[in-house]
Amino acid sequence: MGFKLGILGLGTVGCGTVQLLLDSDGRHPLLEEIEIYRVGVRSPDKPREVKLPPGVINTDLEAIVNDPEIDIVVEVMGGLEPARELILKAIRNGKHVVTANKAVISRFGEEIYTAANQAGVYVMLEASVGGGIPVIQPLKQSLSVNRIQAVTGIINGTTNYILTRMQSEGSSFDSVLADAQNLGYAEADPTADVEGLDAADKIAILASIAFDGGIKREDVYCEGIRQVSKTDISYAQKLGFVIKLLAIAKKIDKLSVSVRVHPTLVPLGHPLASINGVNNAILVEGEPIGQVMFFGPGAGAGATASAVSSDILNLVSQLISLPESKIENSKYKIPNLDPLLASFHQQYCQLAPSEELITRFYARFLTKDQPGVIGKLGTCFGKCGVSLESVVQTGFQEKLAEIVVVTHDVTEGNFHKALDEIRNLEAVDSIPSLLRVL
Repeated sequence: MGFKLGILGLGTVGCGTVQLLLDSDGRHPLLEEIEIYRVGVRSPDKPREVKLPPGVINTDLEAIVNDPEIDIVVEVMGGLEPARELILKAIRNGKHVVTANKAVISRFGEEIYTAANQAGVYVMLEASVGGGIPVIQPLKQSLSVNRIQAVTGIINGTTNYILTRMQSEGSSFDSVLADAQNLGYAEADPTADVEGLDAADKIAILASIAFDGGIKREDVYCEGIRQVSKTDISYAQKLGFVIKLLAIAKKIDKLSVSVRVHPTLVPLGHPLASINGVNNAILVEGEPIGQVMFFGPGAGAGATASAVSSDILNLVSQLISLPESKIENSKYKIPNLDPLLASFHQQYCQLAPSEELITRFYARFLTKDQPGVIGKLGTCFGKCGVSLESVVQTGFQEKLAEIVVVTHDVTEGNFHKALDEIRNLEAVDSIPSLLRVL
């Protein structure tokens, strides 16, 4: 039968995908049905690790999505534009799409899936979250009968690598970030990673699938790791925690969900506490399944190429299984799409207001060395209904006393109300750190 691919992008993921598809020996037999027909690049003279026949590489990306010979468009170029427009043109031309682009899907998923349903084509996105970890399809299929209560993940390898190094070496954020950039684990502009934006894109996608409703990406609360200091990592360890950048999607009640990204103190006995280096892990909690965790490499040519290629194979096997009567003009259009595979969402989830969310907090205060300061802090917290689990005076920074507080469960609104009062205390110099506790 034969299926022709048009691949957009030949960077790290594109090269990894081409290498995997060409090296079919010992892999799935359906790889023999796939032909790399065209590969679109913006810089044709750039040295690359893969060798393709003459005429396959093309600088006209639009020509690829418009080519009537191409059945499946594989978008691995990244970025919002022109990726979004090329995906939509491919769909309008009746082509199925495989993408690794979490930014496009998290922001324009509704537009893309509406177009796909109208055109009768598939859009596959396993590689958009968690690199090589299979999590999208399990959420859509294997776990679909469960009532999902929460999805909690370490889904950015760069930040996990930085925090792991800071924890194991006692190093500062800036020095580890510089190392990560030299090693290729962090981009020259690391903003998307260290500010939590990349993780926010991914958790928006996971939440939309887990809770069967769209998530407005701009409403996802997002806090990065720049403010996490080696001092806080040291205190966290003494208190029985490790600090991780977590992406959390949680069902609050029948009507609302919470979707957020922030550095979090994770108890050492928690399954996510031991996920180190560039690895990713996604913990899914549901009824009746309980807890299921997906763990593995969250980035890299091989890991992401595995997910992209698996989507291509799943798509090809789906198309081959269609009865001949469903195939129009041999372009494999699908009039009746399987909703588990193809639909994105019919409505938007309602996000709970952040001030109503219940969590525990860690806070570090620098205060003047005066009698009764801890009592004054306790009074302010008590007036606002904040119960304290522990209060420790840990030492001094220059002439200022350092006090670390961990709360019991509290609404974010009440906690911040207490902090407003505390900031007005004459004895309080500053609040260098505020972190949530899982």
